[in-house]
Amino acid sequence: GAGKSTLIKILSGVYQPNAGAEIFIDGKKIEAMTPLEALKKGIVVIYQDFSLFPNTSVAENIAITSDIGKGTKFLNWSTIRKTSHAALDRLGVDIDIDLPLGSLSVAKQQLVAIARALTYNARLLIMDEPTSALSKGEVELLFKIMRNLKESGISILFVSHKLDELFAISDRFSVLRDGKYLGTFGEDELDDDRLISLMVGRKIEYTIYPKRAPLTDKVLEVRDFNKAGNFKNVSFHVNRGEILGITGLVGAGRTEILKAIFGINRQDSGQLLLEGKEISISSAQDAVAHGIAYLPENRLSEGLVLRKSMADNIAVTVADRLTDRLGLIDRDKRRELVGKWIQTLNIKPAFPEMLATKLSGGNQQRVVLAKWLAVDPKVLLVDEPTNGIDVGAKAEIHKLLRDLAASGISIIMVSSELPEILAIADRVIVMRRGKISAEFDGATVTQEEIMNKAILGVKQQATR
Repeated sequence: GAGKSTLIKILSGVYQPNAGAEIFIDGKKIEAMTPLEALKKGIVVIYQDFSLFPNTSVAENIAITSDIGKGTKFLNWSTIRKTSHAALDRLGVDIDIDLPLGSLSVAKQQLVAIARALTYNARLLIMDEPTSALSKGEVELLFKIMRNLKESGISILFVSHKLDELFAISDRFSVLRDGKYLGTFGEDELDDDRLISLMVGRKIEYTIYPKRAPLTDKVLEVRDFNKAGNFKNVSFHVNRGEILGITGLVGAGRTEILKAIFGINRQDSGQLLLEGKEISISSAQDAVAHGIAYLPENRLSEGLVLRKSMADNIAVTVADRLTDRLGLIDRDKRRELVGKWIQTLNIKPAFPEMLATKLSGGNQQRVVLAKWLAVDPKVLLVDEPTNGIDVGAKAEIHKLLRDLAASGISIIMVSSELPEILAIADRVIVMRRGKISAEFDGATVTQEEIMNKAILGVKQQATR
């Protein structure tokens, strides 16, 4: 809720400022910024969701911005192909421009988004959380490209919550907190602690929560799960009141496992047991009926109905419990339910009818969590629960998950952030190429041990 996304939308003409804001380009004040005017001035935004068209070709995605800006009414395919090749060549990457964009990896889609920006002679490239879904190697490639763009004279506004990346790529830092500008600082004026203190108003560290004593009350058990191209011979369990962390490199099959458990992307073979009894889940509705809830990695496309209110999003999973004798939604019940979760999860601003799209990333995540906690789950599946939210909100989400576990909910958490795994997981499973390569006690495992198993593999005996 610092105001970063709002600022980006003002710079790109999506929002108009109420008062007090002035935008100057080359010393000249811009009276009214619109999205088209921003493009003409060379201001291009690459949003976290890229805003691309997955059902069209790479070439079409790259060339469309240029065509719109020029007011082109008819397509010239020769020009489109030439423009696309030139943009990709400038980045130094080789991508088949005839492929459907949706067939590419996230990293390659991002390169297409950057290439598209270059076709319109970008002077200021704004990148909103550009590394949230990239592997370490892909981040290094992105940074190499960013440095090349910088050397060619393109200015870059890099928005991120990952401090190591900020320090690796940035020349200067501007800090926002609670909608206020706190200042701009040179790289020699800040370190991690100083930057975090500015961002959240206090010093924040990952709290290493005490791990639960070895537990034996199995709640959910996965036996020999297999799905071609995703995972193979995966078996594990989670105990009552335990947080089981699952980590590994991007593409290891972690998210696919959670989706199989929740019935979104069913396994080819294997058993799922709940409290000792085999169950069959073929849909999300089946999962919820069995007391299993799922907090997805992409809250924007999978977790929220962005154009609906916070209240609608929270109440949607339990709408059948909020009806009156005529089958209509009882407004008092709805108001009571929504108010309870807004207060419990400290969702801000506490306006139930505010559209979900207008909330900050951290508060959007709380709304998704509220939606699933409303069903009173036995098992909570969470995928990258703090992806794209600031360090202060991360600490609050961590505490929430530990409190939920203490209340008896079993939690399976997928995370790429090893400090997060070490901070709150009671046990840790490491996946590599669709298989479990190790299991560790969360109280004693180190980042080095996890990375060794994520990269090199070799199954290790469970520690509890």
